[in-house]
Amino acid sequence: MNIIVLQGSPNRRGSTYMLADSFRRGAEDAGHSVEIVDVAYANVRPCTGCVRCGYEGPCVQKDGTDDIRRKILSADMIVFATPLYYYGMSAQLKTLIDRFCAFNSSLTRKHMKSALLAVAWNSDGWTFEALEAHYKTLVRYLDFEDAGMVLGGGCGTPSMTANSRYPRQAYELGRNLK
Repeated sequence: MNIIVLQGSPNRRGSTYMLADSFRRGAEDAGHSVEIVDVAYANVRPCTGCVRCGYEGPCVQKDGTDDIRRKILSADMIVFATPLYYYGMSAQLKTLIDRFCAFNSSLTRKHMKSALLAVAWNSDGWTFEALEAHYKTLVRYLDFEDAGMVLGGGCGTPSMTANSRYPRQAYELGRNLK
């Protein structure tokens, strides 16, 4: 399976990256091909809502989204990796997802698998509720097949994350993909 991980943390070697890399290693050990795309540093501008794409492209904006779009549409699975910022995904990842409208039908027709990897400082039982709801809405709307989630509460620093169970869970999620 060809997998794209959309890594939305501006901290290039932080806790989110740690989960994404653990997932990558597991998936590659299982024979899958994985590319991690650092969307936090990609040249992706916000959607203007002009709808000149007609919801199936091309977008009038000429930025890095076209390259990421090609990668997504050539993948069988998409993984969203994000730190939890005020109970949602990072703005960097959300900005890219908003641009999905220019290839919405193509995404839906693919019936891709998807997964969510997220980290947060907070570890209360409700910490990920809003992010989970958003992810599940995307899965439903885009007709994805949810392959799982790793929600790393109490992962406020890379050392906290490294000493938690979450990198192993991310590895196992990748390793057990069918």
